[in-house]
Amino acid sequence: MDISAGIQASLAGRYASALFELAADNGSVSAVESDLEKLDSALRESSDLRSLTTNPEISRDAAQGAIAGLGDLLGLSPLTRNFLGTLAQNRRLAKLAAMIRAFNTIAAAQRGEVTAEVASAHALSDAQLASLKDKLTAREGRTVKLKTSVDPDLLGGLVVTIGSKRIDGSIRTRLNSLAQAMKG
Repeated sequence: MDISAGIQASLAGRYASALFELAADNGSVSAVESDLEKLDSALRESSDLRSLTTNPEISRDAAQGAIAGLGDLLGLSPLTRNFLGTLAQNRRLAKLAAMIRAFNTIAAAQRGEVTAEVASAHALSDAQLASLKDKLTAREGRTVKLKTSVDPDLLGGLVVTIGSKRIDGSIRTRLNSLAQAMKG
Protein backbone atom coordinates (compact mmCIF):
# COMPACT_ATOMS: atom_id res chain seq x y z
CA MET A 1 0.00 0.00 0.00
CA ASP A 2 1.39 3.40 -1.00
CA ILE A 3 0.68 5.93 1.73
CA SER A 4 2.13 9.42 1.54
CA ALA A 5 5.03 10.13 3.87
CA GLY A 6 3.13 13.07 5.37
CA ILE A 7 0.38 10.81 6.63
CA GLN A 8 2.80 8.21 7.94
CA ALA A 9 4.87 10.85 9.74
CA SER A 10 2.04 12.06 11.93
CA LEU A 11 0.77 10.28 15.02
CA ALA A 12 -2.77 10.32 13.65
CA GLY A 13 -1.50 8.93 10.34
CA ARG A 14 0.31 6.03 12.00
CA TYR A 15 -2.82 5.03 13.92
CA ALA A 16 -5.00 5.47 10.81
CA SER A 17 -2.57 3.39 8.72
CA ALA A 18 -2.62 0.59 11.28
CA LEU A 19 -6.43 0.67 11.39
CA PHE A 20 -6.62 0.63 7.60
CA GLU A 21 -4.28 -2.36 7.34
CA LEU A 22 -6.31 -4.29 9.91
CA ALA A 23 -9.56 -3.39 8.15
CA ALA A 24 -8.12 -4.39 4.77
CA ASP A 25 -6.94 -7.73 6.19
CA ASN A 26 -10.44 -8.36 7.60
CA GLY A 27 -12.20 -7.12 4.46
CA SER A 28 -14.04 -4.52 6.51
CA VAL A 29 -12.72 -1.21 5.15
CA SER A 30 -16.19 0.03 4.18
CA ALA A 31 -17.65 -0.95 7.60
CA VAL A 32 -14.85 0.88 9.43
CA GLU A 33 -15.25 3.87 7.10
CA SER A 34 -18.95 3.98 7.94
CA ASP A 35 -18.18 3.71 11.66
CA LEU A 36 -15.70 6.57 11.45
CA GLU A 37 -18.24 8.68 9.59
CA LYS A 38 -20.68 8.15 12.49
CA LEU A 39 -17.95 9.03 14.98
CA ASP A 40 -16.96 12.16 13.07
CA SER A 41 -20.57 13.30 13.00
CA ALA A 42 -20.92 12.61 16.74
CA LEU A 43 -17.73 14.57 17.46
CA ARG A 44 -19.02 17.56 15.51
CA GLU A 45 -22.45 17.49 17.15
CA SER A 46 -21.62 16.68 20.77
CA SER A 47 -19.59 19.04 22.93
CA ASP A 48 -19.70 16.40 25.69
CA LEU A 49 -17.97 13.88 23.42
CA ARG A 50 -15.36 16.46 22.39
CA SER A 51 -14.75 17.14 26.09
CA LEU A 52 -14.40 13.43 26.79
CA THR A 53 -11.78 13.05 24.09
CA THR A 54 -9.71 16.09 25.10
CA ASN A 55 -10.01 16.26 28.89
CA PRO A 56 -6.77 14.97 30.50
CA GLU A 57 -8.47 14.67 33.90
CA ILE A 58 -10.65 11.76 32.73
CA SER A 59 -9.01 8.47 33.70
CA ARG A 60 -8.15 5.84 31.13
CA ASP A 61 -10.73 3.46 32.58
CA ALA A 62 -13.48 6.09 32.59
CA ALA A 63 -12.64 7.04 28.98
CA GLN A 64 -12.67 3.37 27.94
CA GLY A 65 -16.05 2.85 29.61
CA ALA A 66 -17.54 5.90 27.96
CA ILE A 67 -16.13 4.95 24.56
CA ALA A 68 -17.46 1.40 24.94
CA GLY A 69 -20.92 2.86 25.65
CA LEU A 70 -20.59 5.09 22.60
CA GLY A 71 -19.69 2.05 20.52
CA ASP A 72 -22.88 0.33 21.69
CA LEU A 73 -24.98 3.43 21.04
CA LEU A 74 -23.64 3.94 17.51
CA GLY A 75 -23.55 0.22 16.66
CA LEU A 76 -19.86 0.23 15.77
CA SER A 77 -18.06 -2.83 14.41
CA PRO A 78 -15.79 -4.84 16.75
CA LEU A 79 -12.64 -3.62 14.98
CA THR A 80 -13.63 0.02 15.43
CA ARG A 81 -14.53 -0.60 19.08
CA ASN A 82 -11.16 -2.23 19.71
CA PHE A 83 -9.43 0.67 17.97
CA LEU A 84 -11.27 3.20 20.15
CA GLY A 85 -10.43 1.18 23.26
CA THR A 86 -6.76 1.25 22.31
CA LEU A 87 -6.94 5.02 21.78
CA ALA A 88 -8.55 5.48 25.20
CA GLN A 89 -5.96 3.24 26.88
CA ASN A 90 -3.08 5.07 25.17
CA ARG A 91 -4.64 8.49 25.87
CA ARG A 92 -4.85 9.31 22.17
CA LEU A 93 -8.57 10.15 21.90
CA ALA A 94 -7.70 13.84 21.43
CA LYS A 95 -6.31 12.94 17.98
CA LEU A 96 -9.45 11.00 16.91
CA ALA A 97 -10.67 13.64 14.42
CA ALA A 98 -7.25 13.76 12.73
CA MET A 99 -7.16 9.95 12.64
CA ILE A 100 -10.56 9.87 10.95
CA ARG A 101 -9.39 12.35 8.30
CA ALA A 102 -6.18 10.35 7.72
CA PHE A 103 -8.12 7.06 7.43
CA ASN A 104 -10.50 8.61 4.90
CA THR A 105 -7.54 9.93 2.89
CA ILE A 106 -5.89 6.49 2.86
CA ALA A 107 -9.13 4.71 1.91
CA ALA A 108 -9.85 7.22 -0.86
CA ALA A 109 -6.32 6.84 -2.25
CA GLN A 110 -6.74 3.06 -2.34
CA ARG A 111 -9.93 3.49 -4.37
CA GLY A 112 -8.27 6.03 -6.67
CA GLU A 113 -10.43 8.86 -5.34
CA VAL A 114 -9.61 12.36 -4.26
CA THR A 115 -11.79 14.54 -2.02
CA ALA A 116 -12.61 18.08 -3.03
CA GLU A 117 -13.82 20.42 -0.30
CA VAL A 118 -16.24 22.87 -1.87
CA ALA A 119 -17.34 26.01 -0.05
CA SER A 120 -20.09 28.08 -1.63
CA ALA A 121 -22.09 31.12 -0.58
CA HIS A 122 -25.35 29.22 -1.05
CA ALA A 123 -26.24 25.52 -1.12
CA LEU A 124 -25.61 24.01 -4.54
CA SER A 125 -28.31 22.11 -6.42
CA ASP A 126 -27.86 18.46 -7.37
CA ALA A 127 -27.34 19.47 -11.02
CA GLN A 128 -24.63 21.98 -10.04
CA LEU A 129 -22.90 19.40 -7.85
CA ALA A 130 -22.98 16.80 -10.64
CA SER A 131 -21.56 19.30 -13.15
CA LEU A 132 -18.83 20.38 -10.73
CA LYS A 133 -17.96 16.76 -9.96
CA ASP A 134 -17.67 15.93 -13.67
CA LYS A 135 -15.42 18.94 -14.35
CA LEU A 136 -13.17 18.21 -11.37
CA THR A 137 -12.95 14.51 -12.28
CA ALA A 138 -11.85 15.47 -15.80
CA ARG A 139 -9.31 17.95 -14.41
CA GLU A 140 -7.84 15.59 -11.82
CA GLY A 141 -7.92 12.44 -13.92
CA ARG A 142 -9.44 10.38 -11.09
CA THR A 143 -12.74 10.09 -9.29
CA VAL A 144 -13.58 13.14 -7.17
CA LYS A 145 -15.72 12.96 -4.05
CA LEU A 146 -17.29 16.27 -3.06
CA LYS A 147 -17.51 17.50 0.52
CA THR A 148 -19.64 20.64 0.52
CA SER A 149 -20.13 23.44 2.99
CA VAL A 150 -21.92 26.79 2.92
CA ASP A 151 -20.02 29.97 3.80
CA PRO A 152 -22.18 33.10 3.34
CA ASP A 153 -19.07 35.29 3.80
CA LEU A 154 -17.96 34.28 0.28
CA LEU A 155 -20.78 36.47 -1.12
CA GLY A 156 -20.88 34.30 -4.26
CA GLY A 157 -18.82 31.86 -6.27
CA LEU A 158 -16.89 28.84 -5.01
CA VAL A 159 -13.72 27.90 -3.19
CA VAL A 160 -12.56 24.38 -4.10
CA THR A 161 -9.72 22.70 -2.21
CA ILE A 162 -8.21 19.46 -3.46
CA GLY A 163 -5.27 18.39 -1.35
CA SER A 164 -2.89 21.34 -1.30
CA LYS A 165 -4.45 22.98 -4.38
CA ARG A 166 -7.04 25.72 -3.97
CA ILE A 167 -9.25 27.20 -6.65
CA ASP A 168 -10.76 30.42 -5.32
CA GLY A 169 -13.51 31.85 -7.49
CA SER A 170 -15.33 33.67 -4.71
CA ILE A 171 -16.61 37.19 -5.05
CA ARG A 172 -15.06 38.06 -1.67
CA THR A 173 -11.56 37.26 -3.00
CA ARG A 174 -12.18 39.17 -6.21
CA LEU A 175 -13.32 42.23 -4.24
CA ASN A 176 -10.30 42.00 -1.93
CA SER A 177 -7.98 41.76 -4.95
CA LEU A 178 -9.63 44.78 -6.52
CA ALA A 179 -9.30 46.73 -3.27
CA GLN A 180 -5.60 45.88 -3.08
CA ALA A 181 -5.06 46.92 -6.70
CA MET A 182 -6.78 50.25 -6.05
CA LYS A 183 -4.55 50.97 -3.04
CA GLY A 184 -1.67 50.91 -5.40
